[in-house]
Amino acid sequence: MNQTSNTTMRGWCGWRGWGLVALVFLATGLFPFGGEGRGGLVAQAGSVPRLFHTAEECMACHNQLTAPSGEDISMGFAWRSSMMGNSGRDPYWMATVRRETLDHPAAADVIEDKCTVCHLPMGRTQAVLDGVAPRAFQHFPVTGSGGAYTELAVDGVSCTVCHQVQDRNLGERESFTGGYSIDRTTPMGERWVYGPFEVDDGRVRVMRSSSEFLPRESAHIRSAEFCASCHTLFTTALDPQGREVAELPEQVPYLEWKHSAYAVNTTCQDCHMPVVEGETSVTSVLPHPRKELSRHTFQGGNFFMPRMLNRYRADLGVKALPQELEATARLAEENLATQTARVRVAASVADGRLTADVAVESLVGHKLPTGYPSRRAWIHFTVRDAGGGTVFESGAFQGDGSIAGNVNDADGARFEPHYTEITSPHQVQVYENIMVDYAGALTTGLLQGARYVKDNRLLPEGFQKASAPADVAVHGAALADPDFVGGGDVVRYIVRVGSSPGPFTVEAALWYQPIGYRWARNLAEYPTEESALFGGYFDSMAASSAALVARDAVTVR
Repeated sequence: MNQTSNTTMRGWCGWRGWGLVALVFLATGLFPFGGEGRGGLVAQAGSVPRLFHTAEECMACHNQLTAPSGEDISMGFAWRSSMMGNSGRDPYWMATVRRETLDHPAAADVIEDKCTVCHLPMGRTQAVLDGVAPRAFQHFPVTGSGGAYTELAVDGVSCTVCHQVQDRNLGERESFTGGYSIDRTTPMGERWVYGPFEVDDGRVRVMRSSSEFLPRESAHIRSAEFCASCHTLFTTALDPQGREVAELPEQVPYLEWKHSAYAVNTTCQDCHMPVVEGETSVTSVLPHPRKELSRHTFQGGNFFMPRMLNRYRADLGVKALPQELEATARLAEENLATQTARVRVAASVADGRLTADVAVESLVGHKLPTGYPSRRAWIHFTVRDAGGGTVFESGAFQGDGSIAGNVNDADGARFEPHYTEITSPHQVQVYENIMVDYAGALTTGLLQGARYVKDNRLLPEGFQKASAPADVAVHGAALADPDFVGGGDVVRYIVRVGSSPGPFTVEAALWYQPIGYRWARNLAEYPTEESALFGGYFDSMAASSAALVARDAVTVR
């Protein structure tokens, strides 16, 4: 077996060199598609090896698992309703990729390729190995024509891609932006898959016979660095002529985590793949109880997309059952409500003026929100009089997915600054990052984004903003706010209550939205099938596109 000949898969960063490769494929007509077969693809005789099987090959043995508590912890069922299992069906991602290709037509082929590195990793990796120019839109269940790699592509971030990632340069910059390494020479039947447990020779033989893979223990599968290869993404900003003008840390939760107190003894998997209590078998065939088996729920905060996938499951070719997708959405809501943040309100009233300090405490190991910059959190603050009448309100969520008073939702050329003190209903504390292009205009285009003019996302415990590296820096007024620190923020609200009858009920709530209104609306400007599809989906569900994270209320006289 050749376990040393590997190729590192690189992402968008440095797209120009990849463009030359793609152009060579196009110019020479090297498109030797393989035939259909087990796992979605069979290599041509005498050609490169097959690298992957789809998740269905794994489910036969890794489903029907039960925890000592009686909980069903089947890996395949949990995974297929997660965003990992549906990364190739995500209509928002597909509309966004199409937008980028229209914004930068000279780089369209390379953009389409690079976006598939982490969203369609199996189809893309096999296609590149076969000498085929990767395609994203071809495999989209709604508008795509399909092809030899579609079954692998729509399987998303699947079992045999994650478990084949090797322990090479993980955590180093070269591994970021999809720079994971997978053996590309060893034939099927001799390929290693990595897991957290030691496997005896008998079970190795059984797994090789049933799946064509050989299981091998490796600690890297449980490291934060393992996740960082696709969840640390740098994009290259282009000007209208297609010239590279800047590099942007588009999403860097791993680097945020490294600059926090959580990096000492907590990894990504501890929170997003929590372990099962007690001993549980990894497989339903030849069961062998193990301690600390990780759930494959990949729980986070995205409750919205699983429900969109569920509602439009027929369009999007979704395989997960309706109850599985709803369980995933509810798990995300539970995670937001119990493990994400706390809110505390302290208030007083004197001489017709109510003063309230709202403290928001972050409980997560990276910025809140983190990841893709469409995500935002904000404070909804209300003061009501003795009869329940509204005296003051800031940050009400509206049925179209917008936030009342948030200027960016009304005007895409403006945005809310970070506030230390709020005195008007037209001021809203929104925790978000705001990008501008090379000319300083606000943008939601990833390859237009040259820098951040605002990043006041809540910081994790232990995060020192004064010493933060540039890739995770705080931007805008939050940098000078002494109450905006690692672990949380404090905002003061000053309300003139005048002759309104007390006592007054003061409430503050933290809300979260995975796809902000402006990010959704900006896609509507593009006359494409993908944008129209997503826009219709979003509009039909906008009223449920945000979720309550935490709240507190006090009564003052």
